[in-house]
Amino acid sequence: MNETIENIKTRRSIRKFRDEQISDEELKTILEAGTYAPTGRGAQSPKIVVIQNPETIKEFSAWNRSYFPNEMPEDMDPFYGGKTLLIVLANSELPTYVEDGASVLSVLVNASHAVGVASCWVHRARDEFSSKKGKALLKEWGIPESYEGIGHVVLGYADTEAPEPQPRKEDYIHYVD
Repeated sequence: MNETIENIKTRRSIRKFRDEQISDEELKTILEAGTYAPTGRGAQSPKIVVIQNPETIKEFSAWNRSYFPNEMPEDMDPFYGGKTLLIVLANSELPTYVEDGASVLSVLVNASHAVGVASCWVHRARDEFSSKKGKALLKEWGIPESYEGIGHVVLGYADTEAPEPQPRKEDYIHYVD
């Protein structure tokens, strides 16, 4: 089977990572792949923010946890101990910004699997970056306020077996004549 198709079919979200940072080469490869994600009109509006500082990731974990819809225990890490945090933002002035950001997120998780790095796509970036704190971070980072959070990807080396895939639903594909 084509290697790309096999990677797509075998990638799983990992929720337990080893206490080991991914290599710079792996990170560079994953990020470069993300820049090739399809975007509306080829505008390439998304931005990928990279965080590897453990203290900063811990702060973002607590912040993300605060937006969880149900009460989440204080010791719960929504980033599952991942050693690299990627935040995908996209320019809300473009009509396809949500889709563009989601495209980048999808490419990032598939590229990470292709190079042997585990990943998990984590939500609540929209909540974070629509807040006062989020707007202040955008300003601090030199990113226009029109950018919105689309999602996070945590990266690391798996400290658990990949879960088995869910069976595909019967009516996933619908042909129309």
